[in-house]
Formats: sequence, structure tokens, C-alpha cells
Amino acid sequence: MSLSVRQEYPDMKQPLLQVQNLSCHFDVSKPWLNRVIESEPQRFLTAVDQVSFSVNQGETFALVGESGSGKSTIAKLIVDLIHPSSGEIRFDGKILRETRGEAFKTLRRRIQMIFQDPFASLNPRWRVGDIIAEPIHAFGLATSQAQVTRTVEELLDKVGLAGRDRHKYPHEFSGGQRQRIAIARALSAQPDFLVCDEPTSALDVSVQAQILNLMRDLQDEFGLTYLFISHDLSVVKHMADRIGVLYLGSMVEDAPSEQLFSQPAHPYTRMLLDAIPDHEMSGRRRKPVTGEIPSPINPPSGCTFHPRCEYADTLCKEQRPAVVTHNDSQVACWAVEQARIPVKGLQSV
Repeated sequence: MSLSVRQEYPDMKQPLLQVQNLSCHFDVSKPWLNRVIESEPQRFLTAVDQVSFSVNQGETFALVGESGSGKSTIAKLIVDLIHPSSGEIRFDGKILRETRGEAFKTLRRRIQMIFQDPFASLNPRWRVGDIIAEPIHAFGLATSQAQVTRTVEELLDKVGLAGRDRHKYPHEFSGGQRQRIAIARALSAQPDFLVCDEPTSALDVSVQAQILNLMRDLQDEFGLTYLFISHDLSVVKHMADRIGVLYLGSMVEDAPSEQLFSQPAHPYTRMLLDAIPDHEMSGRRRKPVTGEIPSPINPPSGCTFHPRCEYADTLCKEQRPAVVTHNDSQVACWAVEQARIPVKGLQSV
């Protein structure tokens, strides 16, 4: 196996990943005997609730939202670390749950994940060369040990490290260097799609930009597609082509990056953007984030955002809003659908 630039896709607008009505519920009930004695029903936590989106080939689609909004759960569902309660995940036209055997192994190779914490995602007892080589052996991507070694050294060079670093252990590297190793391990499987679960949140601010620029360069060179998960909107603005905003497990807005930052439609999106510090001192009005995300075990009725929304009315409290098209955005909000939000409230950030 040798590294090479990916072949250009014939249609970069063709969806590579399609998620349709994806839901994931976890049983958080007490043991059966305790429920019988205490006369308590089963309790389920709704981590993901009927989420739909698609990611086109070669683009970066970002998921943002507060902690507990379901971002990491969606990431784990896509890479098949956990299984959905309902809904469908299609990758390159194939339904993930219905794929078996060698076809499933191929899909797993093409979808790789970069985890949030490089201190926890690397085996401390393995040398770096063995960590990066593991996917090569698992997917049979090399015919000799010499070829594996050559590929590992090429990958280390691609991510800004030296080939001789393959003899070292993870504890000999800084946080940013460990994340570079994690990226090299993901690339060793020759993937088409990378799920990046807050890949810079555990790093120093001075290192974050280096890792983000590296990921952009690798995307351009290898034609990669990213699902980028973050709670940092400044990072998302730098990386994403399109952005999906999650609230309590539901997708409330899906829009092109430029439009979402210049003309946010959903009240929750506006609240997140209003809280961004005004480093440029433009005089932009800021509002602190009010309230907190409700319990996913007992979510509010209707629109789950209505307890924190200044535009909520009786309809918002009683009925869940459908997804509607607003300009180039997909928005789930009664106030947007009924034009109850003043246009003058849209602000540049």
C-alpha cells in the first residue's frame, strides 16, 4: 500500500452519507425487581430524536449544540459503535444495518473516527508505529511488513511528525502531537469519510489552529469528507461548508455555513451566536445564554426549546414543529414558519 491522492469524485454534490429519521433511546430504568417493589415504570433517555441530514462528497458538515444535545451519540451511531433504536443510515447508497460480511468490512474501512481526547484514544502500551499499523493489518491493506513500515512513515510525515517517531510511545508526545498520531491512524485505513468528534477541544488554543489547518490540507489532498462535531462556533466557522444545529437530540436548523452565521433562523441558533464574544469590537449586541438544556428523560412537550424561547406561544408548547425550508435553511420552528420572528433580528457575526 502506498499513499496517493484520492480520485476526484464525478459529482461532488452527491450525498455520501444520508441519515433519515435517526433515533436512539437508552433504558435508564432501575433493575426489574426494584421497579416492581417501588411500582415504578421503565424510563428511557432520548439521546437522538428523529434526526435527518446528508453529507455530500468532499464537504465538511458540522454538528453543533450544547452538551447533551446528542452530537457524540450521532457520531457513535454512524461508525456503528452503538446501534440506533430506529431510523436509517446510508453510506454510499448502502444501508449500514443491512450490510454484512465483506461489504460491511469495506464500509467500516471507509468510515473512520477521530476521537476527542488523544490521551485516551491511543493505547499507552503500544508503540506509535503499531498503533498506526493496526488498521492496515485489520483490513489487509499491505502484503509485507516492509510495506507497512513504509506506509506508517509516510503517514507520520503527512501529519507533521518524523518517520522515526514510530518507535516511540504515546506518553513521549504532547497533546497536539498525539492528535496528529490519531489522525494518521485514521488515514491508515484509506477512508473516504472521517467522523471528527471535537478533535481539538482537549488541546491548547495555540495548537488547535495547527490541527485544524492540517485537517483542511489533508481533506484537499485526499478528497476526504468530514462530519465535524464541535461546540466551538469559531472552529465550525473555519471548517464547515454546512452546519446542523442540535437541541435535545433534535435537528432544529440545517444551513450553509455562511448563511447560518449571517442570517440565523432558529431562535436557538440566534442565542448561540449572540453569546459569541465580540473580539473585533464591532459593537454587535450580545446576549448571555439563558436557561439550560432540559432532561432528555422527561423532555418538554411540543417544541422542546419553548421553555427558553422568547417567541414561544401555545402552539409551540403543544405541537412539535415540522421541518420547513427558510431561504436555503431547513428549520424546525413554528415562529419561523409563521413569520413571528422579526427579520430585523438577524445580525451579522
